[in-house]
Amino acid sequence: MEAVDKIYYMRAIVGIIAGIACGFIISPSDSQLSNIGVFFGIGIIFYILSHIVAKKISSDANLKTEKKKLILNGIFPFIFLMLMFLIIAYTGIHQGLAG
Repeated sequence: MEAVDKIYYMRAIVGIIAGIACGFIISPSDSQLSNIGVFFGIGIIFYILSHIVAKKISSDANLKTEKKKLILNGIFPFIFLMLMFLIIAYTGIHQGLAG
């Protein structure tokens, strides 16, 4: 498996973890504005962590095109999996509020 593929799948997994963490942290009693801030804050923290790990995975990438690909590779799965697992975790935890 190439380094680019490893980074892609690593960011997808980190997105899942970040979404589950957001689902546990966000509370229905908080304001919506603070919930959005928490979501973006956790997303940025986890993405920075994934970028640090991605640098270690592809330490042999010397070209600028490779480094640019390193930054953007897997960003969309990260965002969408984070959002999807936020919704799933939040709904699972707070489903008693619906009834």
